[in-house]
Amino acid sequence: MAEPGKGVTAGKLAINVQKRLTRAQEKVLQKLGKADETRDTVFEEMVANFNKQMTEGTKLQKDLKSYLVAVKTMHEASRRLQDCLADMYEPEWFGKEEMDAMAEEMIEKEMDNNLEDSDTLWLDYHQSLADKSVACMDTYLTQFPDIKARIAKRDRKMVDFDSARHHFSSLQKGKKKDEAKIAKPAALLEMAAPSWAQGLISAHQVAQTNLSFNQAEEELGRAQRIFEELNVELQDELPSLWDNRVGVYVNTFQSLAGNQEKFHREMGKLSQNLNDIMTKLEEQRQFKKDGTAAEKTGDDAKSEEANHSESASSAPKSAVTNGSEGDLPPGFVCKVKAIHDYAATDGDELELKMGDAVLVLAFDNPDEQDDGWLLGVKESHWVQSKDISAKGVFPENFTQKV
Repeated sequence: MAEPGKGVTAGKLAINVQKRLTRAQEKVLQKLGKADETRDTVFEEMVANFNKQMTEGTKLQKDLKSYLVAVKTMHEASRRLQDCLADMYEPEWFGKEEMDAMAEEMIEKEMDNNLEDSDTLWLDYHQSLADKSVACMDTYLTQFPDIKARIAKRDRKMVDFDSARHHFSSLQKGKKKDEAKIAKPAALLEMAAPSWAQGLISAHQVAQTNLSFNQAEEELGRAQRIFEELNVELQDELPSLWDNRVGVYVNTFQSLAGNQEKFHREMGKLSQNLNDIMTKLEEQRQFKKDGTAAEKTGDDAKSEEANHSESASSAPKSAVTNGSEGDLPPGFVCKVKAIHDYAATDGDELELKMGDAVLVLAFDNPDEQDDGWLLGVKESHWVQSKDISAKGVFPENFTQKV
């Protein structure tokens, strides 16, 4: 059973070799100008556009994948930078609590609500690019190998068609010569064969010539049919593929731009929060620097105050408590200075500007005092009107005791 299989394989191999030899011979004859070549300038232009389109698409696909790698690298670098900032931020610096909260907020804001897992904004950005832009180009380029193979097949069938056409044409030219030779039999044949046999020999030679001619004609028709089928298919597909490239590029770059805009918008909010914290940290540093210089200047005055008698020091305390002294409001506790702006969000809150002096007052009911909040009135208002009706609560960490 193995022998017939080998015979079939050998037969196919022989046919393929013969086809290649015939095509190579035909191409040589065409290059030498001894055989005309079928040319289609419109189709050649389509093929040139196809090759250009495939090259551009492959380059765009490669650049998109490189961009994805860069996004992943930037993600890792950003994560390391954020971890570094969190590790080196000292507890006494302004916004330590805000920094910790911001780290949690960044994780929350970077969550993609459309996903069920815990991907961050960077990962979502990377995944969106891969799913929409890169995948679109991958799908777009999958059709090119098949069309390229059919173009190559069409070129081979065109050579087969040219070869069959030239073979048939040569047989047409040689048929008349053969008929003339048959009409004049050779002398030896006439002498050797009787007159009745000469007609049979001539008929046999004519039949042989007609058989070769008919076979060549059939081969020409078959080669022409195969070539024209491929040619018509490609002439329909190539212009459509060339026109579709614009839509593919539009979708790819619109998706890329949309993902970039969304990513940078969300990251911009987080970056602005970080910038605000750094600005307030610098203000805190500058304020402490100024306070240190003022404290050094007032060391002598503080030393003198420390040497006051107990009776002299207790009198202000009594005045502070009951408000008997006219320069201090009733319930006065201490004096503080605002180191940051504070915008009041409720009617009972006191709005502060950096540098405002505030006279801290005791709560009428200590149970009403919330942790981290003080009650007071601006010193400027008290000096002008001697009225504490404008008092309000404010966060203690926005001020510094003076």
